Amino acid sequence: MPPPNKDSEHFARLQDYYAQNQRIPSHQRLAALLGFASKAASRKLLDRLAGHGLVQRAPDDDAWIPGAGFFDRAVVDTVRAGMPQAANDGNGLDALAIDAYLVSRPSRTVLLVVKGDSMIDAGLFEGDHIVVDRGAPAHAGNIVVAIVDNEFTVKYLGHDKRGFHLKPGNPAYPTIRPKGGSGTLEIYGVVTGSFRKYS
Repeated sequence: MPPPNKDSEHFARLQDYYAQNQRIPSHQRLAALLGFASKAASRKLLDRLAGHGLVQRAPDDDAWIPGAGFFDRAVVDTVRAGMPQAANDGNGLDALAIDAYLVSRPSRTVLLVVKGDSMIDAGLFEGDHIVVDRGAPAHAGNIVVAIVDNEFTVKYLGHDKRGFHLKPGNPAYPTIRPKGGSGTLEIYGVVTGSFRKYS
């Protein structure tokens, strides 16, 4: 009876190695890492992973580099924030590449760190990183990073009879409008996502 396929386990260890070293190891190093008897086994593993789009050959040499699916993360289930639910078997619903999910225009996307508590009702807390698409069209209701009277801020974009303004996500803060006459309101970018690290 042939041994069970351990490619998913081996791939997980390869991902951990890449996270620590920022490179795919050589065939010899991979064989040592995974306990293979030969470099040939490493080559066969990488060929199988390449068949699934997880790794690929570098275009200018013989090295291996991450493929399109290398950074996908398993979406294993939904989880309730209210009453508990039965856990599933962990087989996963899908896979998600976090960067591809949050970033549609890499050349125009930046990260900013939130300071203050004026957007806590929007789920943005001090220390959170926000993903900002610079120059994206902004509409009323969007969370935007704006420059108002030469000051940088993140707020909801609002619009009424008096024009565009910035609304906080915390009732303790006032609506911000450009100062009359010489005041300016410029949209730096639209917030497309956010994240925080807990540990």
